[in-house]
Amino acid sequence: MTLKTVKFTREEALAYHSDSPAGKIALKITKPCATQRDLSLAYTPGVAEPCREIEKNPNDALKYTARGNLVAVITNGTAVLGLGDIGALAGKPVMEGKGVLFKRFADVDVFDIEINEKDPKALIKIVKSMEPTFGGINLEDIKAPECFEIEETLIREMGIPVFHDDQHGTAIITAAGLLNALEIVDKDIARIKVVFSGAGAAGVACAKFLESFGVKRENTFLCDRHGLVTADRAKDEPYRGYFAQRSAPKSLGDCMKDADVFVGVSAKGLVTKEMVKSMAPKPIIFAMANPDPEITPEEACAARKDVIMATGRSDYPNQVNNVLGFPFIFRGALDTVATKINEEMKQSAARSLAALAKEPVPKGVIAAYGGTKLSFGPDYIIPKPLDPRVLWWEASAVAEAAHRSGVAREPVKDIGAYRESLKKRLGIKEVE
Repeated sequence: MTLKTVKFTREEALAYHSDSPAGKIALKITKPCATQRDLSLAYTPGVAEPCREIEKNPNDALKYTARGNLVAVITNGTAVLGLGDIGALAGKPVMEGKGVLFKRFADVDVFDIEINEKDPKALIKIVKSMEPTFGGINLEDIKAPECFEIEETLIREMGIPVFHDDQHGTAIITAAGLLNALEIVDKDIARIKVVFSGAGAAGVACAKFLESFGVKRENTFLCDRHGLVTADRAKDEPYRGYFAQRSAPKSLGDCMKDADVFVGVSAKGLVTKEMVKSMAPKPIIFAMANPDPEITPEEACAARKDVIMATGRSDYPNQVNNVLGFPFIFRGALDTVATKINEEMKQSAARSLAALAKEPVPKGVIAAYGGTKLSFGPDYIIPKPLDPRVLWWEASAVAEAAHRSGVAREPVKDIGAYRESLKKRLGIKEVE
């Protein structure tokens, strides 16, 4: 396992965000605005004409405004990545960061919106009222279990895609990596034992999503700070209770015995070498706690030479990075004017990533990662975030799935032409 650490100081991180202009995002004007005529077209009286057209036909908002390429990244700051309930304002740098990633990787425009509201029903009402502004809603860093009710209600009641990335982004990338890891170790997904550390938004969503690929619910062991989620807790905790085991209380260590797969979305250092040694032959470990995993690759590899290891960090192989999902999923959803992001679209996104990891890696991507050789195998089960091919592989897969599943209001008729248009969108000519 080749390790390459990316280092920076606290001062460098603060300077990156504070150097003028402050923050990471800004707006730009897309039409001329230099003459009196330009001003008259941009605002009054010229602006009245598209307003009249949209009043007659609401779908014309896609023709005359930026709504069709505009996503809201929304948080209430109750579960900000690894920092907890730090509040909406303190979470703003993260939301700006999501905006950077949307634009950089898929040319999706973003308004980040931080809302001081912890009551789920009130938050639902606020977000729902924003539908005229946006083509899609990316929910972010909202704590469990409230996040489940919020997303489910908004999906049901809004006519645009709503996607809670903490749940589904992690699940989609995990599924892509796991499909490939299982192929490498030659294990049947229907027969594996999977243990989760962390039963919040990401843990429950990962478990549900892996079930849709064939992991048996009876083989899924969901653990939180109290240990294994057991049947006596199911009624009071319906989301994690879906995976409750009819068992006496067990610790994470007890559950890890003979496990084929470990998925960690919890906290630093919860998995020991002894736990790894107790796992089944050829174990697969996704230790995704950030910034420090449940067990480091160095520790896991010292315990077992046959382990396949993934983390949430960019300085180790097999990074489970949500940026491999949300920009491209929304790209495909926006381009088909989808009413929602459904299970078929998410599954297609995961399968497209798994398939891309088996393709030869372009020289430019290898150069971007310091010249490290990248080819399908234990240290390369997931494409790299800086691989430009992810855009047209994944977005086109999502667009096709939107069409197949009946949620695309404007299906892509020629996928080949669509893939070429995605390359042009980011100014990509050739990938060698």
